[in-house]
Amino acid sequence: MLIHAPSLGIGAGLAAAVIFGVLFAMNASTETVFKTEDIKPSDTTKTQDIEQEDSQEISLSLFYENSSPYLGNPAAPITIVEFGDYQCFYCNKFFHETEAQVHENYVKTGKVKMIFKDFTIIGQDSITAAHAAHCANEQGKFWEYHDTLYNNWNGENNGWASAENQLKFAKDVGLDITKFTECNSSNKYKELIQTSSKDAQTLGLTGTPGFFVIGPNNKIIKIPGAQPYDVFVNVLESDDLKR
Repeated sequence: MLIHAPSLGIGAGLAAAVIFGVLFAMNASTETVFKTEDIKPSDTTKTQDIEQEDSQEISLSLFYENSSPYLGNPAAPITIVEFGDYQCFYCNKFFHETEAQVHENYVKTGKVKMIFKDFTIIGQDSITAAHAAHCANEQGKFWEYHDTLYNNWNGENNGWASAENQLKFAKDVGLDITKFTECNSSNKYKELIQTSSKDAQTLGLTGTPGFFVIGPNNKIIKIPGAQPYDVFVNVLESDDLKR
């Protein structure tokens, strides 16, 4: 069963790992990292998720495709991939309590770039909001719209993310309303959103938010839930991630 509050059962300082290849331990006792050797985005490697016993083939395309544009310098050596749902309480919590600090200290300084991928598991309005964000991207304003959605968050399945309100948010962001309305009516991003959610499931996610930090040599650390800023700092500053 998919849930949207994985951090309920996670200690505030916990950062779990995704398994990629050869196991080795980090200095921090709460983190375990697995190493990928020379993987390119189109390549695959045998992996084993920490919550699964069976191995599966994982491609880096699962992290990079069916996603938002980059936030930050595309050449930044570290990538943070967030799988989220715009109606999710804990996704909103991360946005307001952690993302701004990550953006200020790592994205704006060129150390990190961020990608947002849809994992729409709460309701129809989740899909409606996700589709609207992709339509905003057609006018170069994905991240402005993304921020507007979280700044207007008001619960789950109560109508705040409805199609009517998406039009209001589009006006607030300064979008061309005719183009935005035509895009939304076309449902052209429905398949992209569905595929992104399947990517999340393939990677072993069962709730939102979920994060994958990808280092310069494609070493990957999974951070489950809306963890505090210091957890992200510990991962981003890890020598093992950058090695």
